[in-house]
Amino acid sequence: MARRKYRSTQPVTERSFLEYLSTPALQTSRIELLRLVRGGEDTYLELKVKLSNPEKIAQGICALANTGGGVMVFGVSDQLRVEGVDDPEDVRDELVRICREQISPQLVPYIDLIAFDNGRRVVAVEIEGKRRPYQTRDGRYFIRIGADKREASREELSALLDEARPFRYENVAVTGASDADIDEAHLWSFVREFSGDAFDTNASVPDYPTADVLKRDLLLAAGNMDVVVPTVAGLLLFGRDERVAELLPRSTVTAVRYAGDTVQDAEIERVVLKGNLHTLYESCLRFVTRYCDLLDARPRPRPQTSTGDDAPDDAPVAARANYDRAAVREGIANALAHRDLALRDHTTRLLVFDHSIEILNPRRTVGFAPPAQKAIRYGVPQQLNPQLAAIFRSPAYGLDLSPGGLPMLLRHARLFSGRRADINAFNDEFRLRLYGV
Repeated sequence: MARRKYRSTQPVTERSFLEYLSTPALQTSRIELLRLVRGGEDTYLELKVKLSNPEKIAQGICALANTGGGVMVFGVSDQLRVEGVDDPEDVRDELVRICREQISPQLVPYIDLIAFDNGRRVVAVEIEGKRRPYQTRDGRYFIRIGADKREASREELSALLDEARPFRYENVAVTGASDADIDEAHLWSFVREFSGDAFDTNASVPDYPTADVLKRDLLLAAGNMDVVVPTVAGLLLFGRDERVAELLPRSTVTAVRYAGDTVQDAEIERVVLKGNLHTLYESCLRFVTRYCDLLDARPRPRPQTSTGDDAPDDAPVAARANYDRAAVREGIANALAHRDLALRDHTTRLLVFDHSIEILNPRRTVGFAPPAQKAIRYGVPQQLNPQLAAIFRSPAYGLDLSPGGLPMLLRHARLFSGRRADINAFNDEFRLRLYGV
């Protein structure tokens, strides 16, 4: 191994690869390789007689990288006999190509060619998993359990993503999805807005090349020529409503209307909103307008009664609250475009009270507070899903959004209600409260 050299100063005994990693070494030797091989395959070591199936090799490398790193040795049989490879230089070049072209993100392997006195030569490739999770070219994730590799489950993949801030979660391929889950009418209404510029209508085939456009034009899918798998962003933006709810259950929005100003008050209505982002945005707006009035300007004061009061305090039903239309639109759009879908135990919630609206959105708070919380008030972006947000806010996507971002929301909400909107981030949630009049 290029960086962790084998040692020739210890006796030839069996030991695990984990022990090998934890102790320093001075030089590469055939003795050290033999000691490593004699321990047999485990979580960190895989033995191959030859390189014959690049797809299987890519899966094995992904499994090692996603499990924390390890070594794959070519030229050793399952019976732990060193048989060597015919052309180690070709094996080395093929391994470099596999790590570069068939694995995402690309891996930089450390490869050793080791020769024995009988003329046999083996190839050892060391893999590190610094940027995991890694996926194969067809959008699949593998892990290694003992001497076996298998495809990661959704829970295991979520655990891998939870180890680091998920800036690239929008690019993860959705397990079980295909281009048949895409709403082609919505996708092509978006694409044809760019006809003559980005999209060449003359170059398209008679049938809609949905898979090709998703992968090559919009970067919203992964896979090879035979199988194209939409990414999280692709499914959320253009997926069929029923399939989005099935494949990404944590993408739903829970909307609740309370009969008061706190969550301890009785619930008037609770509904779980499902679908792609276009459907969710319109559903959230409809829920809000069912109980509130959205206006473009602050309403005039109510006419006074004969007693000089604005309105009786003992009214049986609270008056509908008024909110700035642009602020509410931006609050909902911000939640849908920037929520942290890698968090498993949090969902987006839309709470409507008598005199306020609160939006609670999943957002990893580690590393996000306090400087970043203040910076977003000035329009400094802290985007988890930049590609998704760019398409979601594009006029071609078909939504009537209010420009200006969070600074616009804060200003409009303050001028409309006379109170500053509350913004807080804690307990892995981003909370926004707008006050009505």
